[in-house]
Amino acid sequence: MATLSGAAEFALSWPHRLWRGLPRGPRRALLNHATAALAPRPGAVPARRAPGLVILGAFDHASGLGEGARLMAAALTGLGLPCQRLRTGGQTHALPPPGMPLVVHVNAPHMAAALLRQPRALMRERLVVGYWAWELPTVPPSWHTGLRFVHQVWVPSRFTAAALEPLLPGRVRRVPHPLAACPPVPSGLTRADFGWPDRAVVVLVSMNLASSFERKNPLAAVAAFRSAFGDRPDRLLVLKLSGMGHFPADFARLSAAVAGNANIVLETRMLPSHDVHAMTRAADIVLSLHRAEGFGLVPAEAMLLERAVVATGWSGNMDFMDETSAALVGYNLVPARDPRGVFEAPGAVWADPDVAEAATALRHLADDPAARQALGRAARAHATRMLGAETLAAAITGLPGSVPP
Repeated sequence: MATLSGAAEFALSWPHRLWRGLPRGPRRALLNHATAALAPRPGAVPARRAPGLVILGAFDHASGLGEGARLMAAALTGLGLPCQRLRTGGQTHALPPPGMPLVVHVNAPHMAAALLRQPRALMRERLVVGYWAWELPTVPPSWHTGLRFVHQVWVPSRFTAAALEPLLPGRVRRVPHPLAACPPVPSGLTRADFGWPDRAVVVLVSMNLASSFERKNPLAAVAAFRSAFGDRPDRLLVLKLSGMGHFPADFARLSAAVAGNANIVLETRMLPSHDVHAMTRAADIVLSLHRAEGFGLVPAEAMLLERAVVATGWSGNMDFMDETSAALVGYNLVPARDPRGVFEAPGAVWADPDVAEAATALRHLADDPAARQALGRAARAHATRMLGAETLAAAITGLPGSVPP
């Protein structure tokens, strides 16, 4: 038995070792094309559709696409429209009502894999919309295989729409996350619960290391804070991080960058979303010196919580920010280079934010509480206007096919 077990283990493991030995790029391309060949495709646009939406997404994941699926489902409830949730991690056994459009919150390269886990009947006589998020002005070739699985694509920002429009001319629609209709709800935690000094000005940077260290650009945030405040004990930078276990090298890099700075804190506890929102509310300034955003959930949530935001003035966040509602930081566009190879595409560029300009904005807001509070009020008003559920309602109404009375 022991010998057979060992032989079976070898038989199962050597293909896996061979697969892992392939270069990452070809490995991804092979998997992409293989799943695309097997996955069910939608048929012609049905003449009639049922009211509401079926939403397929990673509802249980702490990711931007997962949050987008949760927000859309919550907004549909607020609009009084039917909604059926399907989770990407498991197979559906009860099919949604016939004709109810399907919105898949999975990016183009992974559409086929997500649909393979669902019954093939799910795609029959059903309008299929991909809700895709991308953070560069052009898309990589791996996105092309996803086009065959959708009738339309919805995206969270004009920035992402411009990147995808050449792939699906006339079939891309901007549908921003309806955050104002489902605003963040903080718990009752206070500064004391987080261990922050009561009288310090707190600058918060919040990021998931899975979202790309280079794209989120936390080292620039550290440099701007250090330039603005040095070692002042009445100024505190909090780096709220998640995903450390999956990206230990990135975490080590950031830890080394802040070592020896008593006024910089790494917050690595896994907190419920309401507690994370309480942390945002307890901060004075939220800082995002990103290189690119498809939308920018963290600064959008901060604005709705009436926090002053300092952010790179480029990419998806510009759909809900302007010079009256945020301290926008200038930048130079440079070639996009991601060591992980995820956020790269032919000819793609992203922003290199001006650290000195960010430091000046931080000093101004830290030293002038009235200006900081006024910017927070303007942020909340502007984000509330820009991020309601009206665009989602209009997108649903604009879907092809008549709805029975």
